[in-house]
Amino acid sequence: MSTVTGVPAVKHARPALWVLLALMLAGCNEEGQQALGTLEWDRVAVPAPAAEKIVRIDVREGQRVAAGARLAQLELARTQSQLAALQAQARQAGDTLAELRAGPRREDIAQGRANLAAAQARATNAQAFYRRMQPLGRQQLVAEAEVDLARAAADNAQAEVRAAQQALLELERGTRSEQIAQGEAALAAAQAQTAVQTVNLEKMDLVAPRAGVVDSLPYRLGDQAPVGAPLVIMLVGDAPYARVYVPEPIRANVRVGQAAQVHVDGRDGTLQGRVRMIRSEPTFTPYYALIGKDVSRLSYLAEVELTGKDAASLPAGVPVRVEFE
Repeated sequence: MSTVTGVPAVKHARPALWVLLALMLAGCNEEGQQALGTLEWDRVAVPAPAAEKIVRIDVREGQRVAAGARLAQLELARTQSQLAALQAQARQAGDTLAELRAGPRREDIAQGRANLAAAQARATNAQAFYRRMQPLGRQQLVAEAEVDLARAAADNAQAEVRAAQQALLELERGTRSEQIAQGEAALAAAQAQTAVQTVNLEKMDLVAPRAGVVDSLPYRLGDQAPVGAPLVIMLVGDAPYARVYVPEPIRANVRVGQAAQVHVDGRDGTLQGRVRMIRSEPTFTPYYALIGKDVSRLSYLAEVELTGKDAASLPAGVPVRVEFE
């Protein structure tokens, strides 16, 4: 009697066992579709434009600021002096260009004409002396060398006349167009350097590039940070995003634009999200160093943006769990 009744008992136990196994597999499958990580905000770093001392800090960590709000200020003395020197060079280049455009003065032209007249007078005198020496040389009343000297002096005087003529012609024709172009280029270069230094001076007064929250102030009042060092780090954006590591077994099923459920540690309920980025390269061990089941240990970095309105108040660094639909 017990044997007969035992068979139906086994038959009734098999469906319950299959249901239990199905629930366990479903739980494992659901767990396998998850990725773990933390909440993050987009970060913007305000770098040091110059290696100058911090003379004022206008914000504190955790303070929300608007775009363009003053954050801190660096010492201005050196940058102001460099700007003043460049402005003086720009003025000098402008005056040089104005002089080139104006051309020679009337006094310079008059001086050129006087130099030409003097050269012509010397040439006439030298030529007359050479003509007087020629018959004396033929009569051998003077040495032949003296005649040669007189001829050389006459030729030299004629050359001085031609040089004075060309110098006067240069003054009368005015400044060449190429010289004016060079002056314009020099002025443009000086003005550009002045503009760059003006921007550098403005950057000494650090302002918020976007609206956000001051997350960190790595340097304090009186510090002198190197060029490019982040003086202020801000959290910006409308909402944080989940930065998670996708396991290799579900990597093929995760794509950009895919919807996801985000579970925030310490917060009831879930938040809606959407995958905005997933890396194609694994974050940890390279795939070619793994074989067999070890490949499942690979992880791929992904970012899931939160679309809910309640996400804007969440802090950074909170652990999250993401389930992909």
